[in-house]
Amino acid sequence: MAGGGDYANTLLKRQLMELSKNPPDGISVGLADETNLYEWEVMIVGPPDTLFEGGFFKAKLEFPKSFPNQPPTMSFITKMWHPNIYPDGRVCISILHSPGDDPTNEQETADLRWRPVLGVESILISVISMLSDPNDSSPANIDAAIMWREQPDQFKKQVRALVRKSQDEM
Repeated sequence: MAGGGDYANTLLKRQLMELSKNPPDGISVGLADETNLYEWEVMIVGPPDTLFEGGFFKAKLEFPKSFPNQPPTMSFITKMWHPNIYPDGRVCISILHSPGDDPTNEQETADLRWRPVLGVESILISVISMLSDPNDSSPANIDAAIMWREQPDQFKKQVRALVRKSQDEM
């Protein structure tokens, strides 16, 4: 097999082409810079029947040279308010965590974490699912998680304001 970088290049090119032709519903992908396969721009349309419905959320995926052995990082560029998105925009979901078991997190078994057989589409589908159904048991944004649990009306109002702002920025 070719060196790590060559394999990552080939795999990223193929996945980018497939996702450009057949993207999951509400998602489009492209390169941030045509010369860099390791940084993708993602546009996610808020999924129907969720608080994020109708919003336009920009994100970026940054792939390590060791891809697919290690997962990319994903960050929202559009301001988000969600229990599983850090205040700086980084997405915190199991599929983006390095492979193997984590002894500090019993809830997250190896089969929930990144595995080299998974593709970028799996990540994007997981993010859409996360927007629909936050996991507040290990939140990245504690304030958003508390508001989601204890003040759902306030949480909803804050998310709807972000959706409107994202529409204005289009």
